Amino acid sequence: MASSKLRSASAAKEDELQVDMSPMIDMVFLLLIFFIVASTVVVVKQDPSVSPPVADSSRKAKDGHGRIVINVRVDGTFVAEDTNIIFDDMKAIEDYVKEKKLIEDNKGHKPIIHLRGDQGVSFKYVRTVIRAAARARVDNVVFSVYGFKNS
Repeated sequence: MASSKLRSASAAKEDELQVDMSPMIDMVFLLLIFFIVASTVVVVKQDPSVSPPVADSSRKAKDGHGRIVINVRVDGTFVAEDTNIIFDDMKAIEDYVKEKKLIEDNKGHKPIIHLRGDQGVSFKYVRTVIRAAARARVDNVVFSVYGFKNS
C-alpha cells in the first residue's frame, strides 16, 4: 500500500510545470488601454495651399499644447487653423488671438502663435501677424518649416 502511494507521488513530480499566462496577458492589455487613454494627441490642421520653407537646422516641437495656428498664404491672405476663418486686417487677427489666448489660459497652457507661412510670402505679412500677436499679449511665436536630416 505504501509503495503505491510513493509511486503516485513520484509520478506527479515528473509532470512538467506550466505557467498560466492569462493574467500576464490581461495586465498587458490593461496597461495598453491605460496609456492610450492617458496620452493626448495634438493635431495641427494644415492648409494645403501653404507650403512652408525647408530648413536643415529645424527642430521638432517638444510640446504642442497652446498652439494658435495662423496660416499666411503666398498672396498675403491670413487664414486660421480650420481654414474657415479668413482675416481681413490686423485687428481681426488680434481679436482671434485674444479669443484663443483666453481658451488656452483657461486650459492652463501657455499660448504660442504657430505661424505657417508660405515659402514665397513677403515678410511684411509675417510682421503683421507678429504685431497682432503682440497686441493680444502673446509673446511667443513659432515658425513652421519642413526639416530634413543631413546624411
